Parts: sequence; C-alpha cells; structure tokens
Amino acid sequence: MSRTPASSSRRRTGRDSDSRPQTARPLIDLLPASDLDLQASDKKLGRISGDAVVVGVRRTPEGPLVELPADAKSLPSDLQTQAKAIGVTGAADEVKKLAAPKGSPWPIIVLAGLGRGDEAPSDAEALRRAAGAAARTLSGTDHVVFALPSASLEEAAAVAEGAALGAYAFSAQKAKTAHSVGTALKRATVAAPELGAKELAAAVDRAGVLGRAVARARTLVTLSPDVVFPESVAQLTEDLAKAGSGRVTVEVLDESELADGGFGGLIGVGQGASRPPRLVRIGWEPKKPVESVALVGKGITFDSGGLSLKPANSMMTMKSDMAGAAAVLSTVFAAAEAEVPVSVTGWLCLAENMPSSTATRPGDVISVRGGRTVEVLNTDAEGRLVLADGLVAAREEDPGLLIDIATLTGAQMVALGARTAAVMGDDDAVETVLAASVASGEDLWPMPLPQHLRASLDSDVADIKNIGDRNGGMLVAGLFLKEFAGAEEAAEESAVEPVGPWAHLDIAGPSFNEGSAWGYTPKQGTGFGVRTMFAAIELVGGEPV
Repeated sequence: MSRTPASSSRRRTGRDSDSRPQTARPLIDLLPASDLDLQASDKKLGRISGDAVVVGVRRTPEGPLVELPADAKSLPSDLQTQAKAIGVTGAADEVKKLAAPKGSPWPIIVLAGLGRGDEAPSDAEALRRAAGAAARTLSGTDHVVFALPSASLEEAAAVAEGAALGAYAFSAQKAKTAHSVGTALKRATVAAPELGAKELAAAVDRAGVLGRAVARARTLVTLSPDVVFPESVAQLTEDLAKAGSGRVTVEVLDESELADGGFGGLIGVGQGASRPPRLVRIGWEPKKPVESVALVGKGITFDSGGLSLKPANSMMTMKSDMAGAAAVLSTVFAAAEAEVPVSVTGWLCLAENMPSSTATRPGDVISVRGGRTVEVLNTDAEGRLVLADGLVAAREEDPGLLIDIATLTGAQMVALGARTAAVMGDDDAVETVLAASVASGEDLWPMPLPQHLRASLDSDVADIKNIGDRNGGMLVAGLFLKEFAGAEEAAEESAVEPVGPWAHLDIAGPSFNEGSAWGYTPKQGTGFGVRTMFAAIELVGGEPV
C-alpha cells in the first residue's frame, strides 16, 4: 500500500443504503479540548504558590510516614502528628486533605498514600499512582503543586506522568448543565528543587505527550458506539493529521478497496453492519529513522458477536472492543509529536460486528490478505480475523518490530484478571515489550504459545479455523495470529530471509475499567497500551525510558 498525505487520502462515504443518522459532530470535536498545563520547578517549595500542595505518605509496619520533601520549611512542623490524628494510613489510593496554616503558599495540604513497598511494581509506579489519585481527587482545582518525592529524574518524571494521567475527566457526551460533569485539573507543578530546570524540561514534555495520548485513547473507548464507528474513526485520523501540519500521513481503504485488495477478514466481519469496515494506515516518518516499528490495532467499534450472538449483558461494554485501535492511533500521533527517531506505522482494523441477513455465517470460509483461507466457526472470534488482514499488510512493509494490540479474548481476564495484560510472540519482541511495560508502569505478563495447541486450529475445508481448543483460549488466539505475523521460524522453514520480531498484546481486561477509579486510572476507557508501545518505540530507537 502506498503512502499518501492526509490531504489526499482516499475515503468514501460507504453504502448508499446506509440511512442510519451519522454523528452531527465530528469525533475530533468530542476529544478533550484542552490538556493539563504541566510544569516543573526547581524553586524552593515555599516559593511555589497554588490552590493545594500534595505530599506523600508511606505505609509502614510502624504506621504512616509522611515523606517530607527536601525543602519542608513551608509545611507544618507537626504534619506527621496531624496525619496520624486524622486517621491517615498511607495506603495506596488514599487521599486526605488538611487546612494549611494561615500564610501558607497554598490553602490546602493533600496527603496522598504511597502504599507499602510491595503494593506497586516499582517506586516510580507508586509515585505515578499517588500523583494520579491526588489529581483525580482535586479535579476542578486550578493549580496543584506536587511535592511528592522527586530527588531523582526518574521520580520527578513519574510524578509528572501520574499528574498528567490523573488529570482527566470525561464529559464529551454530558449536558453542560448536568451536575455530574467533571472538570479536569487545570494546572500542575512538580516541585523538584534538587534537580535542575533543564533536566526536568524533557521529562515534563514527555509526560505531557503521554498524558494527551492516553486521554485521546480513553475518550475514544468511552464514547458511545453510535458516534464511534469505522468511518468516523477514519475521518478523525485524517482530521488529526491535518491539524498536525502534515507530519503524519494517512491512507484510508473503504469497503470496495478492501475487497479489491483481498482483505477478507475485515470484509467478512463487517459485512453484516450498515456501517462498512475501514482499514486506516497512519505513518510517522522522521528525517533519519534509526529503525521501524509497525503497530496493528483491533478496532471493532461495536461487537454484538455477529450471528454467534453474545448474551445481552456481555454486550454492554462492547464499545470498548476498539481499544487496541484507539491505542495505536494515539501512540503514532504521540511518536510524531515527540519526534522520536523511529519510523512508526499504525494499522487500524475497523469494523462493526453485527448480525443481519448479510452477516458471515458459522461455517463460511473467507480469504484474508495474502490468500490464506479461514473457516469461520464462531463469528464472535472476529478480532483475530481483522488483525490477520492488518498483520499481513503491516508485514508487507518489512518493519523491524511488529506489535499487535487487541481486546482479543475473555480467556485473558480468566487467566490474568482485569489489570494485567498478556504478551506473547517472538522472544526478542516480548523482551522489548516487557522492558517497556516495566518502564511505563503498565502491567504485562508473558504467556507461552505452546505448539501442541496449534493442531486444534486445523481445518478440514480451509487453511485454518478461527477457533480451536477452548482450554488455553488466549494462547490459541495468539497461535492463530502467529500464522499471519510472519514468525521467524516460519520464514526460516521456507528459506526466506527471517523477518523482524512480533509481539501480541491481549488487553481485554485492563483496557476498560468497569469498577471504581484507582490511582491514575479512571472508570471506563483506560488508554492501556499507549505508554508501553511508546516506550517500546523509544527502546528500539535507542532512547532511555
């Protein structure tokens, strides 16, 4: 597929028979209108005024321990005693407020729990979560000063990221007069008097880029499926590219072009819907790229299960089935904004999976990009079909690293719960992704791709089935994708030059938060995966994270 600038990318309006009303407002108008004014200061804490100051409290066997900043003269000398008196424990997610003494630079002192040492995977992540919890609690506040431990650049960066991630409130589809409309924190200053201002600038800039990218992904996942559908997401991508002054290129393939190009996975999944599928290619190309990365995202904008219809209760969160595509879209634009020295392409595999007289039937055989045939035995195993098209198209451009990300299986949640994602694939790619996840604070766990499960995907009538053994369903899905990702061993067997490594991220659980907000994670869309993929791109480019 050729690269074309956003201004000349191809798109069509879809089927003439589609009389469903389209959104009156373009998606770009529903994204967060403004982002947090994030700053850092090397001034003494007492010289940074604001509406509140955030101080950390650690949970210890001896009780709560207030982590006073290096410059604590402006804080009450009895803050430790006051914390105990009001029942502060230092537990993770705990946020308590105190009135500051008269004459303080801030009227409120906020005590944010850092938890125990084993409650977060790293000290940096504990700081992210504490800053995020404080930012969420202080939504609607104009200016907050974060005096959490920031003796090192890593700590200051973590505080800045936590503030940027926690300062998010979804209100795009709420009436502006409704009392429930949230207003995000407007301004945050990270106090780091032990560090130089120049040292802090890059860390704060990166935190701002990530905050904006994650907010974009969260909003796309949280918005309702009547406004987020294949064509509207494709249009959004073009609008964002135009707003970015041409630094990102976009190509959109409509249903006719998908059929001509042999993209049978997208066509097969989307043919039951009145809103037809789209494949969107987004590209960031620096002047002198040191490496190339391709990201492929599952973008099922609503998943009814197709003719293998889901139970009603299982459909209520299926607007989130495009979280992988939302993460890819946001990551590519973040890479462009940060001007990372890596060529990055994103592939958004967009379709609605709906039941109708034109929908794919269980037992149908489809042909995906590249010509391989798939026997579709369960139309609710649709994500792997659209990803197969995207993976083959991405591999045709021979990227150095290939990553796909998807809300792929319920089995992922059974195995790892709602907060931990799975990563599978080639050893080199998995190692890179895991290192990136540790640096970013997103929780991923490596899972195997046992070859003995591959036989369950053998078909009597096609090259492969779309479902296999129910036991180990997450791993079986990974094995299916491996067939289309151009795995190294497959290339070696066919005497073809080995291709770049591939990793698959199953984010079914952590992409959507059905429970209460925690740390820097809001309800509904979480934006999971953006920070890990961004950090992986930095690692590939030789940048420290």
